[in-house]
Amino acid sequence: MSVFFANTRPGNSVSHGDYSYELPILYFRDDLFLLFFSADYRRVREAMPSDHLHPVVLPGGRAIVGLAAFNYVETSIGPYGEVAVVVPAVHGSKGPPVLIPALWESGYPGFGLVVLHLPVTGTIPRNGGRGIWGYPKFVADMHFTITPEYYECRLAEEEEHIFTMRAARKGWFRKDRKPLVTYTVKDGRLIKTTVAQQGSYRMSFGFAGSFVLFGRHPVAESIRQLGLGPRPLLARYYVERSAILPVGEVIEENVRPLEGYPGREREGRHRVEYLGP
Repeated sequence: MSVFFANTRPGNSVSHGDYSYELPILYFRDDLFLLFFSADYRRVREAMPSDHLHPVVLPGGRAIVGLAAFNYVETSIGPYGEVAVVVPAVHGSKGPPVLIPALWESGYPGFGLVVLHLPVTGTIPRNGGRGIWGYPKFVADMHFTITPEYYECRLAEEEEHIFTMRAARKGWFRKDRKPLVTYTVKDGRLIKTTVAQQGSYRMSFGFAGSFVLFGRHPVAESIRQLGLGPRPLLARYYVERSAILPVGEVIEENVRPLEGYPGREREGRHRVEYLGP
């Protein structure tokens, strides 16, 4: 086990149903790519579970919505797929008046991602995610296609297409050692979870080769209602990445629910294709 994961074992044992595992959850290797879109500020603001969560604002007054796809290749709970629908926001203060270029790199106080939806391909990560962190998870099907030119994920619930997202493999190279912070709601409490991560990524601005295509599923409709722009502002894919998911901390009481789409009681499909040389 690498130095990054030092002192994470032995961990704390938890159980959900018939399945037990150790916390923190360790993510040794994954394929991750993300797209960020401008969105209607008023609609995004209304989706926040707390009045102390302030969506990050772009010049011109638009908010931001991100779509992220994780193909977890090797983890302490086995391989699975996950897709996140998130809003970059600042908790506490009103945050910067507009997006500052180094915001995500600088550890800006209170900055994190509010998780609106978090489909996964299995009941084990769904049950643990909802039960421990309040992540709005449901079981879905994911087909990842990874080529020398792009990363792609087709997200569906059985035969109902939710969306397909693609990120072009190009852009500036950067190392990443900053934690990933998420905000979720469990039992009326706002949970802040700080996920340690290390890796490197490439990032590109503009939309050449990167896009999302939405289906007619209720989750797709809920994302459309946020008033997304027609093209991504930014695309990012990780060349390599590892992460450590610990238990979160309660930072606010009596907030509004943020449960997301409930989904169906089933196991999902997780398919991965690596094409090309």
